[in-house]
Amino acid sequence: KNFYLIQELLRVMRTIDDRIVHELNTTIPTASFVGKIDASQTCKELYQSLMEAHTSRERIIKNCIAQTSSVVKTLREEREKAQDDVALLKQLRKEQTKLKLMQSELNVEEVVNDRSWKVL
Repeated sequence: KNFYLIQELLRVMRTIDDRIVHELNTTIPTASFVGKIDASQTCKELYQSLMEAHTSRERIIKNCIAQTSSVVKTLREEREKAQDDVALLKQLRKEQTKLKLMQSELNVEEVVNDRSWKVL
């Protein structure tokens, strides 16, 4: 559907990754609070949250790629039959651009995930 809405959704969903250092600093106890907070449980929960966030985002991106790929394939087939249809060509180009943007989001996702795991 609208790539920019999907991008915004991903940005919001990446909040946990953007705040990973803050999350660690606020959830892992300092020496004076060590007895009051279960650090291993807190880390486990943070790890689980990251895993779920990464899985959800990857699923959304791959789903969008699959849908857009299908649209591109259909438009290409239609284009074969009506090569002089300018509107069809324009729509095909638009969908191909959206597909490239989605594929680049998958690369962004990989970088974001790697950074978060290194911090954790």
